[in-house]
Amino acid sequence: MNNELTENVDFYFDKSGLMVFTKEYHLKKGYCCGNGCRHCPYHFENVSDKEKQKRLLQDENKRLTGQ
Repeated sequence: MNNELTENVDFYFDKSGLMVFTKEYHLKKGYCCGNGCRHCPYHFENVSDKEKQKRLLQDENKRLTGQ
């Protein structure tokens, strides 16, 4: 994987100023790192069960509220 990151392709900054990696970045990386990333395309496969449940509930709430 190329080590150079491109803003708005590999990452963006959210409203609070945090750097957020995109789904595209994670796909290039090729695996779930286990940190519960916001755009993890690997269904949080390496995240602890407790954190995984929390993330999945957050995603479902966002989907239902249109956020």
